[in-house]
This record gives sequence, C-alpha cells and structure tokens, in this order.
Amino acid sequence: MRVELLTVGDELLLGDTINGNAAWLGRRLADHGVEVTRSVVVGDETGVIIEAVTAALARADAVITTGGLGPTYDDLTRDALAEAAGVPLVRDPELETRLRERVAAAGREIRDMALRMADVPEGAGLLRNSAGSAPGLRVELPGGVVYALPGVPFEMRTIMDEVVLPELAGPPEVARRTLRTAGVWESVLATRLAEVEAMDGVRLAYLPQPAEVRVRVSATGTDAWDRLADVEKRIRELLGAAVYGVEDETLDRVVHRLLTQRTATVAAAESLTGGLIGAELSAMPGSSSTFAGGVVAYATDLKRRLLDVPGDLLAEHGAVHPDVAAAMAAGVRDRLGATYGVAVTGVAGPEPQDGRPVGTVYIGVAGPGNMRIVTCPKLPVPGAGRETRDVIRRMTVVHALDQLRRALLGLPADAAAEFVRLDREEVG
Repeated sequence: MRVELLTVGDELLLGDTINGNAAWLGRRLADHGVEVTRSVVVGDETGVIIEAVTAALARADAVITTGGLGPTYDDLTRDALAEAAGVPLVRDPELETRLRERVAAAGREIRDMALRMADVPEGAGLLRNSAGSAPGLRVELPGGVVYALPGVPFEMRTIMDEVVLPELAGPPEVARRTLRTAGVWESVLATRLAEVEAMDGVRLAYLPQPAEVRVRVSATGTDAWDRLADVEKRIRELLGAAVYGVEDETLDRVVHRLLTQRTATVAAAESLTGGLIGAELSAMPGSSSTFAGGVVAYATDLKRRLLDVPGDLLAEHGAVHPDVAAAMAAGVRDRLGATYGVAVTGVAGPEPQDGRPVGTVYIGVAGPGNMRIVTCPKLPVPGAGRETRDVIRRMTVVHALDQLRRALLGLPADAAAEFVRLDREEVG
C-alpha cells in the first residue's frame, strides 16, 4: 500500500501554522506498515487541490487529505473532490440532523454556513467523527481512493485511528525501533553503520537534532521482530556508548535513572545556558530526589562569589576557559552538597568573548574523587543572532547531560574515542 499525503490550507502554505498533521500521519502510517511516498501542501484553491489529488493518484494507491472540510467558504476540499469525481455536492439529511442536534445541545442556534459540513460529494462514504462535527469522507476516484480528514488535529487523529488505519494497514510485517545517540555527527554514524545499511530488508533513517541523532531502524519480513533484535544488537556493538536510549528515553530520563540507581544527586552551574540544564534535570517526575539545584552565574564576578572560582584565574583567562568550567563544577557541587557537579561556560554569540570565538564551549563534571573537563569541538554557527544563540545553547545542554551520563557510567568523555576502542577490539 503506497499512500500520499495532501495537507490543505493557506495558513500551512504561508508558514503561519506548522504542519503537525503531516508529521503525525507519516509516523502513524509508518508504524502500521503503510508506505508514505510523498507529502504535499497546497493552498485553499479548488483547481490546485484537484490537480494535486489527480497527480497523487497517478502514483499511489490512496491519498489522505487534511483540512478544507470546515464550514467557511475557504474550506474547499469537499468541493474539489466532488468536481474531481464529476458529481454534485448533495446535502446528507442524517448528517444535517446530527449537526443541528450537536449545536442545539450546546445551547446555540445553527448558522446556515455551518450546514455546509453536511454537503458531501454524491456517492461518497462518510467517516464517522466521534470527536467533532465535520465527518471525514471516502471518495472513490478513477485512480484510487481519497480519504479526506478534518484539519483539526484531535479530530483528524480520531478518524484516522478509528476508521482509516483499519482499512489501510496490512499485516504487521514491519518492525521499527528508534535508538537515540548524542555527541556524534550524523555523517559519522552513517559511516559507522554502513554494513547495516547494506543488509537486505533493513532500512535506517537518521533524524538529527542539535547534538543528537535518532536512528530509526526498520526491518521487514515475516520474522521482522526477530531480525530487528539482531540488527539492534549489531548497531549497539558498532556505536557503543554513543547510544544512550531508545524510543522516548531522553537524556534527562537516563541521567535521572542513573543517579537514582546510585542514590546520588547533581547540581548545575550555568553560564551561557542560563538555567536550561537545570530545567532539563528537573523535568522528570521525582527529580527532586536527584537534582539538588543550580546556580546561574552569568556575570563573571558571580562565578567568583557564588561558585568559588579563583579571582586570579578569571582575571588571567576570563570566564571562558576549561579551568573555569572545572572550578564551577566543583564549586556548585560543594556549595549545594551534591554528589556531582556539572558546569558549562562558553560563547553563545553573536560576538566573541575573551578572545574566544562563537561556539566555544567548556564543560566540567565533578564527581566523587574525580574531575573531568571537556572541551567541546567548536559548535557550528548556523546563522547569526538569536538563531545562533539558541542552537549553541541547546547543543551545550545535550553535551553537558551526555558528559554527566558518561561520568556516571565511567565512559570516555569523547564518543569518537569509544569508536577507536571498538575498532581496536574488532581488529584484535
């Protein structure tokens, strides 16, 4: 089954609204073994909708549209599908009755415009909408079938799960799992996993985020889940400790679990991230047992007064220096009485600081009887101004949490070093 997605709406086309429906549909269909081959966005124009549906059905078995089924005059999907099918729009009496009853139950008087939602292409099937007013439509066209769903997300999802997926989904012959990695570039992962990419019936997708890459693994065949288990085992062998979790297991969850297992706590000292690390460490329910607190020492002098960073060190090197990160980590650990201290200092931009270029970041992790200082590879500068700052700050949070994870597990600070070790073991 090959499906194309068509989302309708000027607000999507012009970027006023993020196209979350297409993202959700793509994931949902993939999870049920339905291949999505294309996703297109068009505006509220009848001719453009017809053209897009016709082109999609020339390539795919079915088309799923979202949007354009509401009551206003710019909701044109039903009109376009009627014209494409060469049939008129007709008023469905049962649907009209349900609409009137729904509005009356809310204590309102129905408007004539709202009754447009009871107009359907002649011969179309209605897809029950248990979450709202506008039903979905099933329209048979010469090239295949079109499932037209509302644009309201919770209504679209309800119809999709209750009606459309049971019709489209085939036998569960596709098994998928997503592995989460941190601190390794997408290109490095892809090179490392070349042998997995070459396996028959196995497909990898790389989903990058700042300083993280999710690797979605798919296996096909009647023994898909057994094959997936074997493939995952090999990926973990190839990537080592770069894999920190699976599915929705985020870095903060992993760190929280590791700290809990050790009956340990952590405190954060932050400069350029301005409290973002503390926000991550306190996001988990129950994090009060593992996160002692944090100090946002953005001003240089506060690093001395609140975190006991030596004044002569700051005077000689400025706030952005590896020894400053180490002192901040030890200072916040001791001041807050935590088992571990994690600290970051760096330059988020847009201007250099203390002679350090934008993207320079140092991380310190102080643990029981040990200290590790990490000089991050210069973080990429994607643009200018606020965009640069946001990306660098987010990447710093990920690197800091990953270094804390590595310290808790006794792993090398550099994921590349782990790859070197694995290579030597394979050769030896």
